[in-house]
Amino acid sequence: MVLGKNLHQALHHIAKKHGPIMSMRFGIAPVIVASSPRAAEQFLKKHDIIFASRPYNTASQYIAYDQRDMVFGKYGSHWRKMRKLCTLELLSNIKINSFRSMRKQELGIFVNFVKQAASNHVEVDLSAKFASLSVNTSCLMVFGKKYMEEEFNERGFKNIIEETLFLEASPNIGEFFPFLSVFDLQGFIARLKDLAKIFDEFFEKVIDEHVQLKEKNQAKDMVDTMMTIMQTGEAEFKFDHRDVKVALLDLLIGSTDIVLTAIEWIFSELLRHPKVMKKLQNDLEQAVDMNRMVEEPDFERLEYLGMVKKGLRMHPPSPLLTPHESIEDCIVDDFDIPKGSRLYVNAWEIGRDPKAWPEPEKFMPERFVDSNIDLHGRDFQLLSFGSGRRSCPALQLGLTIVCLVIAQLIHCFDWEQPNGMMPNHIDMTEKFGLVKLRAQHLMAIPTYRLNVHLT
Repeated sequence: MVLGKNLHQALHHIAKKHGPIMSMRFGIAPVIVASSPRAAEQFLKKHDIIFASRPYNTASQYIAYDQRDMVFGKYGSHWRKMRKLCTLELLSNIKINSFRSMRKQELGIFVNFVKQAASNHVEVDLSAKFASLSVNTSCLMVFGKKYMEEEFNERGFKNIIEETLFLEASPNIGEFFPFLSVFDLQGFIARLKDLAKIFDEFFEKVIDEHVQLKEKNQAKDMVDTMMTIMQTGEAEFKFDHRDVKVALLDLLIGSTDIVLTAIEWIFSELLRHPKVMKKLQNDLEQAVDMNRMVEEPDFERLEYLGMVKKGLRMHPPSPLLTPHESIEDCIVDDFDIPKGSRLYVNAWEIGRDPKAWPEPEKFMPERFVDSNIDLHGRDFQLLSFGSGRRSCPALQLGLTIVCLVIAQLIHCFDWEQPNGMMPNHIDMTEKFGLVKLRAQHLMAIPTYRLNVHLT
């Protein structure tokens, strides 16, 4: 059976024939696929603790210091304590709000760039600009400063992170046929060792810089926070340099490509649906007026923006949620599931389930009027960021950045397609990876609309 590059779409077609809970084998590994809201709820709520672990992942083994990261880490005492520490110390509302000025600074630079393009009436490579914005914002919040691409690696942040996500998502023959692992038939190991070296050297450089600057009175970034916890022993568990670096890895990747992906797909849908864009524009104009940019405190008054972001129903950043693994034998809906089974939850298909979503292929923010369904994983028909113990811990920070960028793009500018292209002709082809990137860069021509001169 050939599944093709976009596994979530292939499994969607198979599920049409075989149902919302399917069993198959990838080599020696038993695999379960959940493809409906009810099936997802069975695994991620009713049997959450049994499926709270992760299977072995070759990429994480090399890049994340023996799979110590929060994304792929095995469920256990160390993972629970690491997640608690990161949630309380790095991703709390207080910490997120403390970086508000950094986000505003980078957004101002981004908007000024687009405004310059508008004055020249030239098209903007939005995918490229979203990427640089997300990297710069992430570096400021996590590392306390922006780094030039060459300070990280000659290939740049985005290319390295994209390759990492590709390898993390790619089926490794050695994982499913262990006797073949020694041969590295796909050539993954050499690439992973190279990536691991790049990340490790960069994070060591960042840590050394912070150690040298610790005497200075400066705002604490996430590295400072973690170094303080390590040096004082506040973590109440063995928390060493590897844990600092693996947390930096999670934060860097999570706040770049995942945020970038969400922004790209939502804005793509807005460009394809001019009436929705105009409605959002009018809503922003009434709430904010035309004399300033949108700011984070405005969000609570921007109800329609909240509905628009739920367009991630159609474009979950990780269409097949990061695989789970059962830690013991169990029975789910009369299916006997052995210990060590891999669980794939097809969030992409669930978001398009016609039983859960009338006209599921339509981008209609109005469907969320008077709806309590949100993106936090409590509602199993909308699992863009997972659910339960393994849901995304940086969800609030990610959505804050997504909404901030989308709001400025719509409030500050009108948009048209290059070469007179019609909105419904925008290429929506997906690119394979752990996160679902656009295959083609998103291009558009802006026209500035605010009454205020930005500097």
